Amino acid sequence: MNLSGRGVALSVGASALFAVIPAYVQQLAPLDGMQVFAQRVLWSLPAVLLMVALASQWAVLGEAFGRLRREPRLLAALPLAAAMMGVQWALFVWAPLAGRMLEVSLGYFLLPLSMVLAGRLFYGERLRPLQRLAVAAALLGVLHELWLTWAFSWVVLVIVLGYPPYFMLRRWMGLDALSGFVLEMLVLLPVAVWLVLTASPAQLFAQAPQLWWLLPGLGLLSAMAFAAMMASSRLLPLGLFGILSYVEPVLLFLVALLFLGESFNTEQWLTYLPIWLAVLLVGWDSARLLIKQQRKGTLLREGE
Repeated sequence: MNLSGRGVALSVGASALFAVIPAYVQQLAPLDGMQVFAQRVLWSLPAVLLMVALASQWAVLGEAFGRLRREPRLLAALPLAAAMMGVQWALFVWAPLAGRMLEVSLGYFLLPLSMVLAGRLFYGERLRPLQRLAVAAALLGVLHELWLTWAFSWVVLVIVLGYPPYFMLRRWMGLDALSGFVLEMLVLLPVAVWLVLTASPAQLFAQAPQLWWLLPGLGLLSAMAFAAMMASSRLLPLGLFGILSYVEPVLLFLVALLFLGESFNTEQWLTYLPIWLAVLLVGWDSARLLIKQQRKGTLLREGE
């Protein structure tokens, strides 16, 4: 398998692993959403440190710690970045327990479009014609949801409005993905420990001894998904990597319907169909741009 083939396989694998997490979380009773979040942080940290060791990235991680000492603004920004990511992590494991996973999938469908708008508003990036059509289609779905419910789910809003500032902050911080992830987990660690201790862990483990192996499995699952995503981002062109990111919300939608038993009524189709059309338009636009760039690169190489 060539590098692109491996990259595609890793990206789809990462999306599949992330989509498994909501179904996995339901096996962690009697833990509630906040306890699952705390345990996910606790068990993800050793798993991601193992990834650092396997990838021989200790020097890169050490340089990130060095930057924290030299750059006070970076040190001040790190807790904010960790808090923003912590909210998303907590929401992702709370939603399947609360029967709100369809709303999470809708948020992830809308996220690429909110990122496009953030790029336009804050970085002056121009919208291509298909991107403008995609934004218009997504707006139709959003307006239908507002007309149907007279409110937009706070779950969707947390994802759509919460992730762009986080990515913008991480971009400003200039940390590599793996080191940034480790640092964020270290910041969240005291909160996770406090949450675990307030829940009488000895009693919980005595009540549900399967947690002794299920919880390390949750950390390993999270770390494997992150590692596969990072590996695919290094093997694939950015445009193709972006297109494949749409696989995750599709899988989350299917998991919510097929495995979590969430209901989907006919009125919701008029919310989802325009948004799915928007996703297809953005994917089509990205694919066209990627093919154009590849052809240009081929012509340049042939002309040398």
